Amino acid sequence: MHGSANINIMIKAARKAGRALAKDFREVENLQVSMKGAGDFVSRADLTAEKILKEELRGARPTYGWLAEEGGEEAGEDPTRRWIVDPLDGTTNFLHGLPHWAISIALEHKGQIVAGVIFDAAKDELYWAEKGAGAWMNEKRLRASGRRSMIEGLFATGVPFAGAATLPATLQELARLMPVCSGVRRWGAASLDLAYVAAGRFDGYWERGLKPWDVAAGLILVREAGGLVQPIREGRSIVEDGAVICANEPLFDGFAKIIRG
Repeated sequence: MHGSANINIMIKAARKAGRALAKDFREVENLQVSMKGAGDFVSRADLTAEKILKEELRGARPTYGWLAEEGGEEAGEDPTRRWIVDPLDGTTNFLHGLPHWAISIALEHKGQIVAGVIFDAAKDELYWAEKGAGAWMNEKRLRASGRRSMIEGLFATGVPFAGAATLPATLQELARLMPVCSGVRRWGAASLDLAYVAAGRFDGYWERGLKPWDVAAGLILVREAGGLVQPIREGRSIVEDGAVICANEPLFDGFAKIIRG
């Protein structure tokens, strides 16, 4: 890899945790007869992956802060830098034996995301980006798509579940968007939705109710690939507000107008 020392640390950590998750993923199908058993197994896999990531990342940069899905937040001696980590994005997919889940690692400096790594271990696709260095998948430079017509655009979102308060708004947005585009996908891993916008596989993505570790790494991937990223509610912080909209540059304004209503 030709990134900075920090990117190389992040990639090494993601690959090590990814090997552990991939091994666990091969076992998960054997547990499908018991929902509780499978759920407990995935929880252990998640915690094991986070432990590996924490050992690798904080071992290499012990003064940096830490924010992760399972382990919560820990201040570092260096108050300007922190790791933002999701050890297993797409847990429900993992639980059901669907090979669409990822590890997400971001580095924040003075409130700005300056580096990100997303590792799809099931497909051996490692996405990474660093401020000013572009976005990459393995050794391939990534570019947001060049589609210019909404009717050609393929978009992604996360449809709320289990009575989430954001469901009515999402259904209204889908009703406005679906008649004017080529399709909407709901694949269940926000980090990979963002990575796919960076790779030009999706032309845009929006979602509410996200956590910082869901989106942090993906934001810099999209930006470094030439895409546009904004909070759904203008003037808010995406990481703190948990609502994001992004797309390639030609489609962004029209897409955002539809989503924002």
